[in-house]
Amino acid sequence: MTAAPGFFKPITGSVMPRFAGLATLMRLPYVQAHDPEFADVEIGLVGIPWDGGTTNRPGARHGPRQVRDISTMIRNVNRASGIAPFSLCNCADLGDTPVNPVDLMDSLARIETFFSGVCGAGIAPLSVGGDHLVSLPVMRAIVKQTGPLGMVHFDAHTDTWDGYFGGFKYTHGTPFRRAVEEGLLDPKRTVQIGIRGALYSDAEDTWGQEQGIRVIDIDEFNALGVEGTIAEARRVVGDGATYVSFDVDALDPVYAPGTGTPEIGGMTTLQAQHVVRGLQGLNLVGGDVVEVSPPFDPSGNTALVGATMMFEILCVLADSVRRRRG
Repeated sequence: MTAAPGFFKPITGSVMPRFAGLATLMRLPYVQAHDPEFADVEIGLVGIPWDGGTTNRPGARHGPRQVRDISTMIRNVNRASGIAPFSLCNCADLGDTPVNPVDLMDSLARIETFFSGVCGAGIAPLSVGGDHLVSLPVMRAIVKQTGPLGMVHFDAHTDTWDGYFGGFKYTHGTPFRRAVEEGLLDPKRTVQIGIRGALYSDAEDTWGQEQGIRVIDIDEFNALGVEGTIAEARRVVGDGATYVSFDVDALDPVYAPGTGTPEIGGMTTLQAQHVVRGLQGLNLVGGDVVEVSPPFDPSGNTALVGATMMFEILCVLADSVRRRRG
C-alpha cells in the first residue's frame, strides 16, 4: 500500500465547504498514472469531454466539468442500500481522457489508449461523458482484460443503428452495433431498458433482436415494474463480466432536459435508482453515464442527475470489486 491512510477518502463538507476547493468527481483525490498512489486505485472515475459523435444537439463535451462541480453534493453512504463505496474500495478521480475535438477516429484511439492503461493496472473504470460513442473505446480497453462483456443499458434508444450520412459508421447512435461486430459485447447477455420514441423505419430495431439483444421498451418496463425488470436484467447478463451504461435520456426529460436526444415518456429518477440498486451482486467490471449536455439545462439539474446515477453505479460496482477481491 503506497497511499497514506485516509488518502482515498473524499473531502467532507464539514471540513471544507462544498463550494470551495478544486472540483473533483465526488471530492475524491485526483490521481494520475505517474503518481505512486495510482498502484492502489481500485475504481477510477474518469471524464470523457467529447461529443464528436453527436448527430444533432451537441454539448455533452461539457458534461464532465459540470458533473464534477455538482458531484460535490455526493456523500459517503447510500441511504437506501447502505453501501459505503469509499470504504469498500480505493476510488480516485483519474482526470479526463485526451481527446481531439476535430478528429473522431483519433479521439476514439486516444480514449482507448487512456483506458487501456487504467484497465491494465487492474482498475475498474467508471466514466462520465461525453456522447454515447465514448462507450465503444472504453469497452475496447476493458475486454483486453475480461473478454466479451454483457451489458445493462439504460437508454431511450438502442444505439445499434448501422450508419449515418451516407454510411458513416461511428456516431452516438451506433456504438453497440460496432461493439457486437467487434466481439466486445455479447448480444445474448445484453439488456436494453427504457427504449422508446418514434423510429425512422419499422426495421430499425430488427438487427439487435436478430443478434439476441433483450430489449425492454418503456411500455414493457412499466408492465414488468421495477422488480420484474431487475429480475429480467439479472437473468440476461448472468454471472459473466458485465458493463453498465446509463444514458440520461433514459429518463423522462422533466428529470433530465439537458441531453442531446430527449424523448418524452421515460422513467423517473427514482425508478432508475431502484433498477441500478437491483444490480448488486452481479459481476460488474465498469460503467458510464453519458449524454449530459449542460447547455440545454442552465439549472444544472441534469448534471445532478448524472452525478447521482454515477454514484448509484459506483455503489454496486464497488460491491462487485470487493467481492472479487475477497
